[in-house]
Amino acid sequence: MTLHLLKLCVGCESIADLESWIEETRLQYQRLGLPYRQFHTTRMIPKKMDEIVGQGSLYWVIKGWLSARQRIEAIEPFTDTNGISRCHLVLEPVVVPVRSRPCRPFQGWRYLAAADAPPDLPRGAEAIAEMPDEMQRELRQLGLL
Repeated sequence: MTLHLLKLCVGCESIADLESWIEETRLQYQRLGLPYRQFHTTRMIPKKMDEIVGQGSLYWVIKGWLSARQRIEAIEPFTDTNGISRCHLVLEPVVVPVRSRPCRPFQGWRYLAAADAPPDLPRGAEAIAEMPDEMQRELRQLGLL
């Protein structure tokens, strides 16, 4: 059974902002001559890794709205320099917009069952994904999207 993770995208204003951050980081690695791997570091290590890796995604909550996802390629536990267990969520560097919905704040990450995950925006919905997030939210609240 596929399982996903849900996480707040702290400091991010929009999907475009997230994509910009990913690209900036990729270019920084390129300038340093290092191979690029996008990852997100988290303190808690998912116990259900087998249900997530290769089939699950990290769903991002941006400004209170579940907005996008990235496929999780690997989960790599490690111990940091202070002796604290952490893990890297290795992500495919492609951000997929999803049908957004409101999401209350929480700490850390949460499991998200496949049945509860929002669908990707349909093909041809690029125009919707390019709309400002605030406009998308207002149109959804009005039932127009």
